[in-house]
Amino acid sequence: MNQDWRGSLIRHLLLLSGACLLLGLITGEYAWVLVLGLAGYLGWHLQQLLRLHKWLRTREGDEAPPEGYGLWGEVLDSIYHLQRRDQKVRGRLQAVIDRVQESTAALKDAVIMLDRDGNLEWWNIAAEKLLGLKTPQDSGQQITNLLRDPRFIDYFDNHNYNEPLELPSPVNNHLRLQFHITRYGNREHLMLVRDITRLHQLEQMRKDFVANVSHELRTPLTVISGYLETLLDNVENVNPRWLRALQQMQQQGGRMQNLLNDLLLLAKLEATDYPSDNQPVAVDLLLLSIKNDALALSGERHHRISLEVDPHLKLKGSETELRSAFSNLVFNAVKYTPDEGEIHVRWWSDEQGAHLSVQDTGLGIEAKHLPRLTERFYRVDSSRASNTGGTGLGLAIVKHVLLRHRAHLDIISHLGKGSTFTCHFPPLQMVRRGQ
Repeated sequence: MNQDWRGSLIRHLLLLSGACLLLGLITGEYAWVLVLGLAGYLGWHLQQLLRLHKWLRTREGDEAPPEGYGLWGEVLDSIYHLQRRDQKVRGRLQAVIDRVQESTAALKDAVIMLDRDGNLEWWNIAAEKLLGLKTPQDSGQQITNLLRDPRFIDYFDNHNYNEPLELPSPVNNHLRLQFHITRYGNREHLMLVRDITRLHQLEQMRKDFVANVSHELRTPLTVISGYLETLLDNVENVNPRWLRALQQMQQQGGRMQNLLNDLLLLAKLEATDYPSDNQPVAVDLLLLSIKNDALALSGERHHRISLEVDPHLKLKGSETELRSAFSNLVFNAVKYTPDEGEIHVRWWSDEQGAHLSVQDTGLGIEAKHLPRLTERFYRVDSSRASNTGGTGLGLAIVKHVLLRHRAHLDIISHLGKGSTFTCHFPPLQMVRRGQ
């Protein structure tokens, strides 16, 4: 209550008291007149309060408050001005909301708003075209009840939205969609769905081209390598001037053969989403075999390779693919670790799942290179990679194998201190020996 209201109330009380005293002087009943005057004054205030309460309870829309006098007139006028100001603010907010909804409705990408439990709150027209949502019957429905693809359900329930998800459209298998989910506010979800059919087709054309070219090159390369091997087996009949050239040709032919094999393996990995030969793999025995191969690769460089494994922990998946991924990590450690360096391979599990780490005391990798290490043909040092005979596809193969086994790769490296490559597998891929 401001100063004017307080002064007005005091004036009214003084006037009432003066009138009561005057009337008491006439009648000679000061006390009763004063009590009746104050009671009437309070009754009038109570009547005004009841009018205000009735208006607040029964008002409709922007109905104005009732008329009032004196102090209550000022109160009701203030409420009226607050009401008008609130109407203007609500009008501006509604205009902003309408513009946002109109702009999102015009987008070709689907925009879906979900509450913290994943129930549909709002979506634009594109969501109806791409996902088949229907207005208004789908409002309040659980999103996983409408998009029933197991990959989407796993993606939504795992709450790990760092990477987008690509799936075919539930209303048209020829459309390829990319799902992005962002958390905001009180753990609500904003889902953006983009039509990437053309990009997917271009990517598929690239994959088919690489696979077909790699396959077609195998035959002539095999013929060339065969003749080179025959010539080198009969080196006494070859002009000595050609010996070094033939040896280099055979070496480069071997590198090209490895490159084609890796390209064909990548094409095979990309052809399907999950390995068909999904059986429990004895990882401890697999790593022991890889360790023996790594020791043979090390040869006279005398690397110290140690193995720490849980013999009771198996992994569901393809043994061939897992061997390719794990051997790539171990062989890379051998190639890029100086002579007599240490390499430690560990296989263990915890509440987050199963894990394989390959730790070396090699040269290390600069932080700026780490995000791109799993890209095809990406080289930290092209000259060093050339000397070690790498194809630049090893870590790309590791990435695709892990994706097919619902896993991911973490890389920690420091220059001069070595690197640690860790594969993380979810609990659903784990199998205990004897189960």
